[in-house]
Amino acid sequence: MIYRFFKRFFDIVLSLIALPFVLLFIIIFAPIIYFTDKGPVFYNAPRLGRRGKVFKMYKLRSMKVNAPDLKNADGSTYNGENDPRVTKVGKFMRKTSIDEFPQFLNVLKGDMSFIGPRAHLTTHYTGYENLDERRQKRLDVRPGITGYSQAYYRNAATSDQKLDNDVYYVEHMSLWLDIKILFKTVFSVLKRENIYVTAASTEPAAVEAEKVEAGKK
Repeated sequence: MIYRFFKRFFDIVLSLIALPFVLLFIIIFAPIIYFTDKGPVFYNAPRLGRRGKVFKMYKLRSMKVNAPDLKNADGSTYNGENDPRVTKVGKFMRKTSIDEFPQFLNVLKGDMSFIGPRAHLTTHYTGYENLDERRQKRLDVRPGITGYSQAYYRNAATSDQKLDNDVYYVEHMSLWLDIKILFKTVFSVLKRENIYVTAASTEPAAVEAEKVEAGKK
């Protein structure tokens, strides 16, 4: 209970500190986004919050306006450095995570936390009570701007591995783990680690070994 109180307290404080920088980046990148690929500056996607509450997650738009229509020949979507759905400025924003900055507004509103599980899409969502135990557990806390999976693996993990990582975080939540996740996030962004899925990074044994090692740090 005390941990959750201080977690929310620090969420509010960090959001207020970050707010001027968020506004500055919006002012800088908004016209670039618009003139690169004329369309909305923001991508306000519906996401699942705590206990399955749906909210709009704020992001700077990194994909082209017609992105949903661009798919592989087999109908699947892209996930790689040469993703044709992503604009030129979008590639830069993704590598530096600048597109995620507006989510500090979600944290301030209480939709999200600074650190927590991934905020998932509402696709095929039929209600909190219909989810299995592991997926319910992931929604027991507010989703985060960053989290265990994002910090240690970013995009270099499968959907099942991301779920495992989210559940791991919920079951081991602590101030110390949050601090480690915060510093690991900074290092991952600066080193541009695991931005895209690769065959090597999705091997279960490799991911599990890294998780064990992360727990020792």
